[in-house]
Amino acid sequence: MQNLTLSWQSAGVTGVALLGAAYAVHRTLPTRRTAVALLREAGILLALFALWQLVGQLSLMSTDHALDRAEWIHRTELRLGLPDEASWQRAVLPHSILVRLANYYYATMHFAVMIAVLLWVFLRHRARYPWVRTTVVLVTAACLVIQFIPVAPPRMLPDAGFVDVAAQYGQSVYNGGIGGLRADELSAMPSVHVAWCVLVAVAVIRVSRSPWRWLIVAYPVLTVAVVVVTANHFWADGLVASTLLLLSYAAQYGAGRLGERRRRGRSGDGSGTGTPPAHRQPQPTAR
Repeated sequence: MQNLTLSWQSAGVTGVALLGAAYAVHRTLPTRRTAVALLREAGILLALFALWQLVGQLSLMSTDHALDRAEWIHRTELRLGLPDEASWQRAVLPHSILVRLANYYYATMHFAVMIAVLLWVFLRHRARYPWVRTTVVLVTAACLVIQFIPVAPPRMLPDAGFVDVAAQYGQSVYNGGIGGLRADELSAMPSVHVAWCVLVAVAVIRVSRSPWRWLIVAYPVLTVAVVVVTANHFWADGLVASTLLLLSYAAQYGAGRLGERRRRGRSGDGSGTGTPPAHRQPQPTAR
């Protein structure tokens, strides 16, 4: 399967071009606020994607150490009593159609669903968009910091019973690529796939008012199953990603409370700004 993701150079140039276009539209057609906002947000997200791709290139330091870290994660999971991911994969291997569908899902749904949800929130629930976008930025940036330490995915551990089913069926996104660049294979920890799918589910449940919104819970459940049976991630990769997502929500909540407290102090009786309260006129007393 051809890897259709942009290289970090292409994504960076496109992001800068979109930000420039947003500025140009703002200067020439200031009333086109929706177009300006859409161009700006697309540029920001592409710039973030470029950074992600760049980190992937920089983190390719030592395959041997990446494999050692992956083996340690697998051993630790088994020691803690977590189910062996290899056994989950073995249950699916005899069903070639399921395996092919899982490979295709892994390669396409990650970006497609996130883009669709961001567009939906931006166009239909603009007031909630900053919260969703900021969460995407925070959790992805946190994942990038950890991914500077290369960790191999389970499919690179055949001795532990894992099979690279994407390569087996000719569906690997890590072959070819654009301009000879390959997607980073050693950024398995933490799983951005898991972080984003949980983020999407939370966003839909919080933003939508439809009674059908709870069906979105199936998306992270299916995604976790797919990344495991395709041997692209360990359970630990998803657990760390989910923890980072919770921390990003907590950071936004804390920043919001702090900002609200400061606004209250400025708009109150002056106690938050050092201005003494105005003296009240004495009330007449009844004779």
